[in-house]
Amino acid sequence: MKKFVSHSIKDTQDFAQLVLAEVQKKSRKGAIVLALYGDLGSGKTTLVQEIGKLLGVIETMQSPTFVIMKLYDISYKPFAKLIHIDAYRLEHADELVHLGWNELIADPKNLIALEWADRVKDLLPAGAIKICCKFVDDSTREFSAASL
Repeated sequence: MKKFVSHSIKDTQDFAQLVLAEVQKKSRKGAIVLALYGDLGSGKTTLVQEIGKLLGVIETMQSPTFVIMKLYDISYKPFAKLIHIDAYRLEHADELVHLGWNELIADPKNLIALEWADRVKDLLPAGAIKICCKFVDDSTREFSAASL
């Protein structure tokens, strides 16, 4: 996927739709992991919120910075859960394992959006979708995605 420039929430939603279209094409044995990279304010959480809306999440989605992980029931076949993880506050990747990471990635009914993926890069499964988010200015973000 090439670079995508977002000037609005609508543009970010359009990129989220492209990401979900790519997700649908992937063959897998376990969960699909969206590994999000980028500095503070680069659009990671907003992108996950827009993905959540497209998947039918009706509750308000906020970054799980302090709780690390939030689970949302969805009915977007073939997925049953959207799992939003924020690794920013993790000191070691092992902390994610203690939260049940291995079980989460083993379940093909899970779609996992992992912010600050660089902090736990050794735990990312092959085939994770790497999404780079970049702050351009107050109203512009740049996104790009590729498989790891």
